[in-house]
Amino acid sequence: MTTTTATARPVPGPVTAPLERLRAGREFGPNVYSTVDVLWVLYDRILRIAPQIVDDPERDRFLLSKGHAVAGYYAVLAAKGFVPAAWLDDQGGPDSRLGDHPDRLLVPGVEIGSGSLGHGLGLGVGTALGLRAQGRTDSRVYVLLGDAELDEGSNHEAIAYAGATGLANLTAIVLDNRSASHGWPGGVASRFTVNGWTAATVDGRDHDALHAALTGHQKHRPHVVVAVVENGE
Repeated sequence: MTTTTATARPVPGPVTAPLERLRAGREFGPNVYSTVDVLWVLYDRILRIAPQIVDDPERDRFLLSKGHAVAGYYAVLAAKGFVPAAWLDDQGGPDSRLGDHPDRLLVPGVEIGSGSLGHGLGLGVGTALGLRAQGRTDSRVYVLLGDAELDEGSNHEAIAYAGATGLANLTAIVLDNRSASHGWPGGVASRFTVNGWTAATVDGRDHDALHAALTGHQKHRPHVVVAVVENGE
C-alpha cells in the first residue's frame, strides 16, 4: 500500500508516519523522496537483516552511498524497528544519534558512515570481497547511489574491479534522475555491462519491478539495478 504525504509525493504506507514525524515542518527535496521506494522494497522484501541480527556475520549488508538522502533511510529503519520512533523527533539536533549523514557507530543497522559522494560503491566492493574471502557466499551486499556519483573516478575503478573479479555477491542500485554531468553512451546500465556486470533498468517507483530486478542477479557476475525516477523526484 502506498499513501501520500502532505507534499503530494507517494510514499509506501508504513513509511508515512515516521517520515512525517521526521519532517516536522521541514521540506524534503527530491533527493529524499526518490529513495524511499527502493529502500522499502529492500528492507521489506529482500534484505536478510532485522533488528535482532544487526551483528550476525551471515546477514546481508546495505550501504547508503547517497548519504544526503538519509531522511528516507531513517524513516524506513524506524518503520522496521531498527531505531526508536522517538529518535526521529530530534534528527540533526546537537544530541541526536541521527545526523545529516548516517553514522555506523550511532545508528543500529547502519553499515557505513557516508559523507562525500562517490565512496559507497568502493566500500561495497571491499565488503563483498571480504565476505567472499571468508566463504560467506550467501551474504549479499547492496549499495544505493545516485547517478551523479558515477561522475566520481572512484566509482569507475570500483565498477571495473568488481566486473573483472566476478563479485557475484554485489548489487548496486543507481537512482537515475538524469542529474549526472558526464552521462554515459547508451545510458547508465551500459556503464556497468561494458565491465561485465548484469543489469536491469526499471521504474524506480514500481515495487514489483524493483523486486524482480533486485533478485535477478546471476551467480558469477555483479549486478546493477538502474531505478529511473522521472522529473527529478
